[in-house]
Amino acid sequence: MKVLHTADWHLGQRFISGHERTEEHRHFLDWLVATVREQRVEVLVIAGDIFDTGSPSNQALELYYSFLLNMRGTGCRDIVVVGGNHDSPATLNAPARLLRHLRVHVVGCVPDCFEEQVLVLDDAAGKPGLVVCAVPFLRDRDVRLSVPGETAEEREARIKQGLADHYSRIAEVEQVWQLKDLGLPVLATGHLYAAGAAPSDSERTIHVGNLGQITADHFPEIFDYVALGHLHRPQRVGGREHIRYSGSPIALSFSEIDHPKEVLLLEFNGGKLHTLEALPVPGARRLVRFHGTLDEVTQGLTSYDNTGYLLPAWVDVQIHSELTQLEVAEALLKVIQALDRKQLEVLARRHFRLVKLRALGTDADDSEEPLTRSLHDFTEREVFEQRLEAEPEAIRTELLRTFDELLERM
Repeated sequence: MKVLHTADWHLGQRFISGHERTEEHRHFLDWLVATVREQRVEVLVIAGDIFDTGSPSNQALELYYSFLLNMRGTGCRDIVVVGGNHDSPATLNAPARLLRHLRVHVVGCVPDCFEEQVLVLDDAAGKPGLVVCAVPFLRDRDVRLSVPGETAEEREARIKQGLADHYSRIAEVEQVWQLKDLGLPVLATGHLYAAGAAPSDSERTIHVGNLGQITADHFPEIFDYVALGHLHRPQRVGGREHIRYSGSPIALSFSEIDHPKEVLLLEFNGGKLHTLEALPVPGARRLVRFHGTLDEVTQGLTSYDNTGYLLPAWVDVQIHSELTQLEVAEALLKVIQALDRKQLEVLARRHFRLVKLRALGTDADDSEEPLTRSLHDFTEREVFEQRLEAEPEAIRTELLRTFDELLERM
């Protein structure tokens, strides 16, 4: 049986200054439909964060439902969709009963009946061919009870143990181990942050301080493959070939410009994972960074070649200069106005003023500006940490922990 693993689409994402990603996502989804057909994929697994927000736009919903409709002509028999931390369980689950008639299996959150996370999918002959333990993003209420006064270490241990217990419990469901004994492969999903994995700056904190970092050893051996979502860089967990993040299909921030974008094609044979192949995802738009002196940035912008990409590149510019911010802005504006907007578009601009060194004992030049960072260079947590510097040190840790909880709930 052939299975394709993807995750972290983030349909409806608005980039810097509200720029839409609709055309990029449409390009990916069209390619995915064609790939499923060409590779004769029988099961598609989407491991969470289908949407970027809990209230997706009409455009994002149209992309999602059009994709599911287009998949009907590919020969793919089943689609498994689990919720991520960005997804609203209510939004995903609302059409679940209707989609089940199209063999689209949606698990937006942990169901009231625990065993409903276990799906038995038929092979081409109409006989059971694959067991899927469709585990969605596990929220705090799913993995631990609130304990007043617990320390950060106790909280971390409870979250981690709760995640591990959930996978142990689903592995012990009678239907799972009975079908495994009969020779069926077992695939599990997850939307979480595994210890040792490498994040980018575009993932939202998934548990308080990313405490719920389980390891590869926490996944029971009964799982022949674990399809993970949440981290946008494709990677193995703990060096295990069968525990994988597929990564996001498009770059969701400038920090991801060097990440490969791929989906994972699996083939099960004889009740085991037989082959695993990474299929590169062709991009419709490039995200580019030009950092350096004004001359270096100007040279990069004017010589950029966007050949091979359907959409103009989006550019992040950072200039290091002894000139004032106004002088840099005026010079850069002339360059940007002369650019071919069909080639690239500058979305983010930052200026780092280089302060001249002065000899000890000499007076500082009042005209010199300190090296500064733009607000865009800080995470929400870093902004709050700077705010805490004005508070008594004794209460900073507890305030920061409370702020982390607020970020998670938002």
